[in-house]
Amino acid sequence: MLEKIEVVDLIEVIENGSIQVRTKTAIKEDGVEISSKFHRHVVVPGADVSAEDAKVKAICSAVHTAGVITAYKAAIAAQGV
Repeated sequence: MLEKIEVVDLIEVIENGSIQVRTKTAIKEDGVEISSKFHRHVVVPGADVSAEDAKVKAICSAVHTAGVITAYKAAIAAQGV
């Protein structure tokens, strides 16, 4: 039997408050992994996290304070982005 499993397997907090998230998608046949791939994305301070994994939401809640969001937006504005 083939089975597809997706799991957030790595969450990193970057100095500017951004959260890097890696999701692993594994294909298993009869319980044995036969293939896998990774997808990465970044959650910046102040971003909508409603669709994120529960672990990512919890980390964002702890890290993305009002001060971190303000500092991130100021840094982006200073870069002219």
